[in-house]
Amino acid sequence: MMERRRMDAALLVVFLGHLATALEVPLDLLEKLPQPPTITNQSPRDYIIDPRENIIIHCEAKGNPHPSFSWTRNGTHFDIDEDSNVNMRPHSGTLVVDISREKAEHYEGLYQCTARNKHGTAVSNNIFVRQSRSPLWSKEKIKPIVVQEGVSLVLPCRPPVGLPPPIIFWMDNNFQRLPQSSRVSQSLNGDLYFSNVLREDSRNDYICYARFPHTQTIQQKQPITVKVINLDALNDTMAAFYNDTDLFSEDPLEERKPAFLIPSGPSSSKMVLRGQVLEMECIADGLPTPEISWTKVSRDFPAKRTSFLHYQKTLRIVNVSESDAGDYRCTARNRLGSVHHTIHVSVKAAPYWLSGPPRNLVLAPGENGVLTCRASGTPKPTITWAMNGIPIENSPKDLSRKVEDDTIIFTDVQTGSSAVYQCNVSNDYGYLLANAFVNVLSESPRVLTPANKVYQVVKNHQALMDCASFGSPMPRITWFKESRSSTLDGDPYILHDNGTLEIHVAQGRHSGKYTCVAQNFLGNYENHIYLEVKEPTRILKQPEYKVVQRGRSVVFECKVKHDPSLTPIMTWLKDDGELPDDERFIVDLDSLTITDVTENDVGVYTCIMNTTLDHDSASAELTVVEATPTPAVVYEKPDPPTDLELTDQKKRSVQLTWTPGDEHYSPIHKFLIQYEDSLHHRGHWHNLTEVPGTKTTAHLKLSPYVHYTFRVLAVNAVGFSHPSSSSRIYKTEPAAPDENPTGVKGFGTQHDNLVISWKPLSDLQSNGPGLHYRVMWRQQGVDSEWTTVTVANNSQFVVSGTPTFVPYEIKVQAVNDHGDGPEPAIAHGYSGEDLPLAAPRNVQAMVRNSTLAEVHWDPVLPKHTRGHLKGYKVYYRREYSIHKHNPHHVEEQILTFSGNHSHGMLPGLHPFSRYSFNVRAYNGKGEGPPSLTQHFETPEGVPGAPTSLIVTNPNLDSLTLEWSPPHDRNGHITGYTLKYQPVNNSNEVGPVEELALLANETSVTLFNLKYSTRYKFYLNAKTVRGAGPAISQEVVPIINEALISQLDVDVGTGTRGISTGNTQTSHPIAPSAPRHPSHKVRPVSPFGNVSSSVGEEGTLISWEYWGPEKNIYVEYIVENSEGEEEWQKELVNGSQNIMLKGLKGGLSYRVRLVAKGHHDQPLHHSEELLVTVPAVASRQVDIATQGWFIGLMCAIALLILILLIICFIQRNKGGKYPVKEKEDAHTDPEFQPMKEDDCTFGEYSDNEDHKPLKGSRTPSNGTVKRDDSDDSLVDYGEGGDGQFNEDGSFIGQYSGKTASRDTGEGHESSEAPSPINAMNSLNSFV
Repeated sequence: MMERRRMDAALLVVFLGHLATALEVPLDLLEKLPQPPTITNQSPRDYIIDPRENIIIHCEAKGNPHPSFSWTRNGTHFDIDEDSNVNMRPHSGTLVVDISREKAEHYEGLYQCTARNKHGTAVSNNIFVRQSRSPLWSKEKIKPIVVQEGVSLVLPCRPPVGLPPPIIFWMDNNFQRLPQSSRVSQSLNGDLYFSNVLREDSRNDYICYARFPHTQTIQQKQPITVKVINLDALNDTMAAFYNDTDLFSEDPLEERKPAFLIPSGPSSSKMVLRGQVLEMECIADGLPTPEISWTKVSRDFPAKRTSFLHYQKTLRIVNVSESDAGDYRCTARNRLGSVHHTIHVSVKAAPYWLSGPPRNLVLAPGENGVLTCRASGTPKPTITWAMNGIPIENSPKDLSRKVEDDTIIFTDVQTGSSAVYQCNVSNDYGYLLANAFVNVLSESPRVLTPANKVYQVVKNHQALMDCASFGSPMPRITWFKESRSSTLDGDPYILHDNGTLEIHVAQGRHSGKYTCVAQNFLGNYENHIYLEVKEPTRILKQPEYKVVQRGRSVVFECKVKHDPSLTPIMTWLKDDGELPDDERFIVDLDSLTITDVTENDVGVYTCIMNTTLDHDSASAELTVVEATPTPAVVYEKPDPPTDLELTDQKKRSVQLTWTPGDEHYSPIHKFLIQYEDSLHHRGHWHNLTEVPGTKTTAHLKLSPYVHYTFRVLAVNAVGFSHPSSSSRIYKTEPAAPDENPTGVKGFGTQHDNLVISWKPLSDLQSNGPGLHYRVMWRQQGVDSEWTTVTVANNSQFVVSGTPTFVPYEIKVQAVNDHGDGPEPAIAHGYSGEDLPLAAPRNVQAMVRNSTLAEVHWDPVLPKHTRGHLKGYKVYYRREYSIHKHNPHHVEEQILTFSGNHSHGMLPGLHPFSRYSFNVRAYNGKGEGPPSLTQHFETPEGVPGAPTSLIVTNPNLDSLTLEWSPPHDRNGHITGYTLKYQPVNNSNEVGPVEELALLANETSVTLFNLKYSTRYKFYLNAKTVRGAGPAISQEVVPIINEALISQLDVDVGTGTRGISTGNTQTSHPIAPSAPRHPSHKVRPVSPFGNVSSSVGEEGTLISWEYWGPEKNIYVEYIVENSEGEEEWQKELVNGSQNIMLKGLKGGLSYRVRLVAKGHHDQPLHHSEELLVTVPAVASRQVDIATQGWFIGLMCAIALLILILLIICFIQRNKGGKYPVKEKEDAHTDPEFQPMKEDDCTFGEYSDNEDHKPLKGSRTPSNGTVKRDDSDDSLVDYGEGGDGQFNEDGSFIGQYSGKTASRDTGEGHESSEAPSPINAMNSLNSFV
């Protein structure tokens, strides 16, 4: 009876197991469904931690709702809140233990995590937490080991016990691994074994190391000293010492048969667990060294899992199974004999799954199911069940649940019976713990495969289309194709249990739209799938074997056919590797060309054509031979191609093939393909495309409604061939236009029209006869219907009677006899503009300073603009100067402000003046009416420089200065300021004296001036706004000189600038008449108050600027210069003044300021300023006439004479004087005798005294003396540069200049000979 029950239960399990398998679903994709907890991540069972780092014990779980977590430690509840060192991560069960305040060993133990929600409870494995240990080696004193040569030896390691166990290796003092061999090897426990020792084994640094992998530390044992001795040699030595007495009477060690050092005895046993690694070792003693071999009694080794290590001494078998149990024999053998040892291996097994852990169940109310916990082990494990972490026998009774050993059977489950079940399988060697939930749900079907998924397969290959679904109860899957006339459940379709539809051999007819339907009693769900069956990729023309001469070119062709919807990628290989990175290798669409072939190019070349679905390949070999000598050749143009043929004819394309003509020894590098359209342009040939010279086919893209005729020209290094014969005519069928006209615009030429224009299509773009255009428009935001007209043979259409300046939407569509072009894009335009209706209102001015005003206005309303607002224009005029009250006849000036502005600046105004202005809006049509005229007055500014400053009545210690008021007063003159200071011959200035003068004064007399002292005077005028620029003058108060410094004034054109005068003749220089600007209405310059002042350092240019540009330049050019001379330019770095130091004295310059914006913006110039830089000639005391200077020169001449006499005496005594030879060879042809009256060498004039003063004018004779004081010693030689001997003595000639001086100077020359001339003169005299 009991046996029958078991059989019935087994049959039920098989039946229910079949039902349950179909309910496995990817619950991760169904986030909204209720779900019991599932452990997703946990720490390993044997968890070894690093004591130096925080402890992290992982426990992660999922479920809906999200589960909560708790822990047990050593079988009891672990209250995390009571331990401040332990924290649990948010939304997780992972524990983080801070060991900074507590040792890690305090937290060793057995941990288990529990995750629970309202649908059940899941538990983790038992996690055994232990800290890693790497203890030190116990201190010991190891005595040296003395051993006789030939015997066996074992060096023990005995490492400290660590967790995990250490890795052992032997090294020397230099951290080099000790060599091992079949004679010397390390055993599995770490000891070092010698089958027999040799004298070279003697050393004092046998060191055993233990590496603890978890903490990455290495411990070292004390070194072991081994000394190997030879008793025969020792006996001979001692016998000689003790009168041939043999101290070691034993016989010398002889060869011996093998004997095992480990393992001991004839047999042993070993147990290993299933899945682990089995390692067995045999190490033998013997001389000579034995060889080790292994056999398995009555069985062979598992070849793939077996290896032999340590010179065959260790047998290793990985992933042990029960079949590896049995007897293993190791044999040690040398020429004296052999020895055997048998190891009996038994295999035990910790529990392991037979068909995987139990799987989650999703059941609908009333359904049946089964949980299976099928496992095995040796010995046979016991299986226990728990529900929600509680042993199942202690859980609430459930009539729908029945436990049968390793199976739980569920029948007629009901809502609310969801739970998590734990299966625990254990024996003496381990355990398995698995969680599996039973989730009772009522859910309508849904398909998890993405909708409208496209599957692509290659023809004649398998096609698999997924329909992953979920529902409770489990939905039934049916498939339909296209019209859904019948289900797909027979040949060639195969429906799998998981819903996948298979077509074993897919064909083109199987392409199309498929529908899978998931259905249960709660509803159904459809999903659409698309299958595309592609043509396979095939190589039609394979590359061929080639033999080519070195230096020539070779072409491998690889023509491929593939599905046109797939993108092919051609790859070439050489000898199964990549092609060399060499520009000689040219990869084309269907060929590989190698130019200038060398011996290195020999090999097998493979072309591989890949698509996203399949590929095909073919190979060919290249052989390179030596080139044969050929006679000289004549290179010519190639012959024209022949045999033109059209293939693969389609509506919009055709394939053209041809046969190349003779190359005439110059390779063809390209072909030019031309076409003639006999329908539209008969007799005209057009270039269509070019292809490389290695190709003889071309795929040509064509246009509809063209009668094509093709021809081909070949091109080599010499030139083009003659055209080939024409191909036959290929007519493409007409079609509707592919495109619409471009450049569609809408604009108005009158205030009541709209002009619609476009760029018409060409004949080639028309695609057919009867080309015309459908023009459509509607008022934007008003009309809902389009107004349409048809236009032919024109590229514009005028719509009349439109409102003024309203927006329109416009479309132009190409149409021919075969249909319409594509839907045209909407363009936007406006009907015609008209002049603005209204003027700006609330116009007012705000005066910023004496030269700048800001104008404000209210913008014109858009409805009154009647067009695209371009901006506003300010018309303004200077009516009169408030100082003079006489009107100025100046035409209006205009300042334009582009864009929708409501204010603007008026720069460059005249101070102390009255202005009138009005503002007007303007659009593309023109200007609107002006606003009401407004007025404003500018305040006083600083005055200009006095018009003139002259010197009268100069005496020994006094003089009179007379001046004229400024031309530009810019206000009421309140007075003048006069400053003056002495200037010495070095242009150094003395203290400044200052006088304040009344406004009505025009002259002043200065007394008590120093005799023969040059003075510089500065005079400027003042208003209430401050002092203006100064006019300057230099003069020497002496009455008996022919030349008296006078002022030279130059008033800048149309500005307040002045040029300072410097020393000149006593006659006043009349100022040049001021230049007024031409009376034209033009935009105002952003520059104002441009002035100049000439001083000792140069010419100072000052200005004011209100423009937006950043790049400001000062440009100047000599007045009345020839046309080819260019303006000189200097950049201004953000300041409003600059010192020009490059102006030459005695010249007049035109100076202007330039503001430069972007490349597309105009330049802004200031009005030009005329600046005169005076030349300088000062009347100074001639230093050559001073007594002290004459005495000094006489002393120098006397000293030179004495030195020459001494040198002459030394010369006569036979001394060597390196200059003497040159002196004798070259005498001075221009000997100048000394003056007897003053002992000077001719006249001497200090050149420094003749330098022109900065800012002074030239003497009345118009010449300035040349400065000859800088003559070098080389100038006085006879045509060579001065040279020095190796000893440093000068060997240049001391003669006078060979070229005569400037005779034009005559007796007026104040030049004195240089000391070198004096020396030459004395040499000649002596």
